Amino acid sequence: MFKSMKLIFILTTLILTIQVMSQDPQPTEDKALMWVTVTNFDKKPLVGEQVEVVAITTKETQKAITNNEGKCWFLLNEGETYDVKYKEISELTDYSKVEVPKEEGLFEFQAIIMYDPPKVYTLRNVHFDTGKATLKPVSFEALNELVDFLKRKSTVEIEIAGHTDDVGDDDSNLKLSQQRAESVKNYLVSKGIAASRLTPKGYGETRFISKNDTEEGKAMNRRTEVKILKE
Repeated sequence: MFKSMKLIFILTTLILTIQVMSQDPQPTEDKALMWVTVTNFDKKPLVGEQVEVVAITTKETQKAITNNEGKCWFLLNEGETYDVKYKEISELTDYSKVEVPKEEGLFEFQAIIMYDPPKVYTLRNVHFDTGKATLKPVSFEALNELVDFLKRKSTVEIEIAGHTDDVGDDDSNLKLSQQRAESVKNYLVSKGIAASRLTPKGYGETRFISKNDTEEGKAMNRRTEVKILKE
């Protein structure tokens, strides 16, 4: 999804004594500790980012959310290979593989993920009844992913942008797109997101991203987008 991304892994063998009272995670004899730092390309830590690692052999999945320093951590089995993934609102992107060697003693990985998050997202599989602003149940999964995103990113404010195809007159489509954006806002509010963080905006048929001469093109134009207004 992102053309400019960078994942750097540094393997460091540690010579240390575990402090019993330490609150920091510690590697064990059979598990390596991997610290992950997520930043943008200006090296600003990104807070509330979800990182996942999946073991190739066992398919065990671990998830973690970055803290105020843009950091999170994982304990990984020695001798295992892991897929490292990064989650946007609903899309999970593969970034790299990590091979955890078998080493004597205690050791840890330090990983840096650098990328610039996009400012506009298209919500996949958000659908409404034809000609209405009623959300179809199939939409709830994608909207719940957006709820999770907004809860992880507690300072983010968004615009919910509704768009239509060219079927019908301009004024009706503008009104319908506004009503659909309002429906999405109402759903998010019902899940605990503050209304003050949500700005619904209908654009009708003013911002096509495809031609309307095929059903596929029309479906692409009938979309709901999320625009980041404040991070």
